[in-house]
Parts: sequence; C-alpha cells; structure tokens
Amino acid sequence: MNNDSTMFLIICSALVLFMTPGLAFFYGGLVRATSVVSMMMMSFGSLGLIGVMWLAYGYAMSFGGSGSGNFIGIEGVFGIDLNKLFMNDVVQQSLGHGAGAPGDGSNLAFAGFQGTFAIITVALISGAIADRAKFGSWMIFAGIWATLVYFPVANWVFNFTTDASGKVVSGGWLVHNVGLLDFAGGTVVEIASGASALALALVVGKRFGFAKGMHAPHSIPLVLIGAAILWFGWFGFNAGSASHANGTAALAFINTGIAGFGGLLGWTVLDRLWHGKPTAVGAVSGAVAGMVAITPSCAYLDPWWALALGVVVGVVCGLAVELKWKLGFDDSLDVVGVHLVAGIIGTLWIGLFGNGVGLFFGFGPAQLGKQAIGVVVVGLYAFIASWLVGQAIQKTIGFRITTTDEIAGVDNTVHGELAYNEQDPRWSWGRSGRD
Repeated sequence: MNNDSTMFLIICSALVLFMTPGLAFFYGGLVRATSVVSMMMMSFGSLGLIGVMWLAYGYAMSFGGSGSGNFIGIEGVFGIDLNKLFMNDVVQQSLGHGAGAPGDGSNLAFAGFQGTFAIITVALISGAIADRAKFGSWMIFAGIWATLVYFPVANWVFNFTTDASGKVVSGGWLVHNVGLLDFAGGTVVEIASGASALALALVVGKRFGFAKGMHAPHSIPLVLIGAAILWFGWFGFNAGSASHANGTAALAFINTGIAGFGGLLGWTVLDRLWHGKPTAVGAVSGAVAGMVAITPSCAYLDPWWALALGVVVGVVCGLAVELKWKLGFDDSLDVVGVHLVAGIIGTLWIGLFGNGVGLFFGFGPAQLGKQAIGVVVVGLYAFIASWLVGQAIQKTIGFRITTTDEIAGVDNTVHGELAYNEQDPRWSWGRSGRD
C-alpha cells in the first residue's frame, strides 16, 4: 500500500464517520418532537464512547489473534493482544519504527477506518428503543455490546490475511474456516445490529399506546437530510472496504449507488400500490434498505444484479416493517425490518448471483450454504448476547423511563432540553424593566 491508498482510506474514514451524525438526523426526524434530543444523543453518545473504546482495546480485540481456527479470535492477556492496545503496533508501523514497518500510515488509516464501522453499528441499534430509553442505560449497553458482540464478530469476519492471488490463508474463522463472503459488513454491521435491535426491543417492551400509526415522523425534511448524509457516507463505507483506490473499489462504488436507486424505486412503488400514495419516508427507507443489502455483496455482483437486489429489498423490507404490528414487538424505527431483513437478503444474494460462486450461474449451492451459516451464527450470537445484556440492565438499574416521563417526552425528562423552543427562556425577561 502506498501513500495514495492511505489518503484514500483517510477520506473514506471521514465519510463513514459522517454517517453517524447522519443517522442521528435520520432517526431524529422519525421520532416525536419531544424525543429528538434523546434520539440524536444516542448516536452522538455512541460516537464518543465507541470511538474511545476502539482506541483503547476494541482494535486489539477485533484485529488481534492469528489462529485461523480461533473462534474467539483474540489472544494474549485476558484475550487481548497487548501490543495492539491503544493501537500501539500500527502507530509504530506508521511511523516506520521496527523491521519491515511500512512507514506510510496505511495500517493506522485502516485501523481508523474500521473504528468508524464499530461506531455506526452500535448507533444503529438505538432506533429500536426510541421514545422510551434511559440515556445512561443505553450507554452501558452500548459499551458492553461492543465488547461482547461487535469486537469478536468483527474478528470473525474482517481479521484475515490473503496471499498474492487474493485467497484467504488465515484469520477470521467465519471467512477462513467457513468460507463466508462479506465484503463490507452485511453480517458484522447489518445482521448483528438488526438481531440485537430485535432482542433489545423485546427486553425494553412496547411504547405506551403501541398501535399502528401512533406517531408520525415529526420532521420529514430532517429524515431526508439524514438519509442523504447516510447515502453520501455509504460510498466510503463500501468502496473503502477495498482498502485501495482500484477496480474493486469502483465496482463497490457503482453498486452502492445502483442498489440504493433500486431500493428507493421498489419501496416507492410498493407505497403507491399498498397505501395509494408514494411517501418520502418510504422512498428514503427503500434507498437505505438497498444500501444495507449491497454492503456484503457490493464487490461480488455485476451492476444489474445489484439493481435487482435493491428492488427486491425495497419491496420485501417495505412489507417486513408491517410485521411488527402483527407480531407485537415494538421496533420503533424499523431497524429489524430494514437492517436485519436487508442484511440477510444481501448476504444470501452472494450465494445466488455472486460472480464465480452463484447458484444461478452454475456453481452449485455450496456458497449459499456458507452464507447461510454466517447469517445464522452472527444473528443468533448477537440476539442472545443482546437479550442477556439488556435483561441484566433492565433488572438492575432499569432500561426504560417511566410511563409518565414517556408521555411527557424523553427530551425534557432525561436531558432537560427541548429540540424546539417557541420562546427561549434565557432571552425572555417579561416585564422586568428590560423591555
């Protein structure tokens, strides 16, 4: 890797980091006006907490260990490679210290790039518990979840090495031992966050007055702004996973856009046929679903199959979000219906239409089976771990606010702030003689 590729990763890292504030806008627009601060703070809280944890030991857990059959994937004192704490090894390599050290900053840029993935994955889960969660409890959950779920699963999928031909020769057991293909995190990011969101929604319980149509998004423009930022950042998310500015990155870039276009059109048509009117929220939700689905497969598909994938998930996810009303779980902002469902479809799509491996291209069902194993292992592990952590918090300090506070609004009761003040009391003196 040379300095040009280092700069490529730095730019992509900035794009992905920008996605978390974008998610805050997206989620913030979808909730009630009295929950905007709470919703956005969950994303910004994750940004600060997980960013520090990644520096301290998250990178060491995710990219420590060298055994290809190592299920946990980490080794050293208490399972952590001590030389990787606070990214010490990549800092030294980037500065050219030590034999064979590249000195071009490439490894450090890659470590930073991966850290942005950890941040947004945690933030995604928060959408399932909108309008009813304590901020402190969420932060505790976020820290424990990252340690027990994200860092190990990232090791299973992202921590591998390849030979000159690109063949995986060691590293994460899901990639090396099982043969999973996941280019940019369909399992690590999307399925893990979606399954965890389902578990947490079940633990925290339903919002007061849970019923279809109970709360319309308070600000559709805010939703659209957030979706636009997410879309912009997603190009760095997927193309940056190539680690180099090369043909693979270009294919991932094109497929990311095309899958988003297909998802937008698929959900919009569904809205028109199902509800009689195309909605802006449905359109951007479809675009997000398309980009979720293409995340694992963006480097393995021809563009027309990326378009087909986007259209399919736009329709399927649009139908899936309706299931929460039928099944009775309150996933407030449809993390399950979009991220889990689209993540599963996108991961399995590789086994069906992936270049050189797809069942429909005559390569048999072997790769589809490997993809299915990855889906099941990551999904179950994330769900069980999240349910246990969520239950522990709920039974001790409590996860959700009281019904009275929920009705009054999370922002004022939890944060002492309102997103929208008709009159700012700090500049209202009344008849004190100042007017």
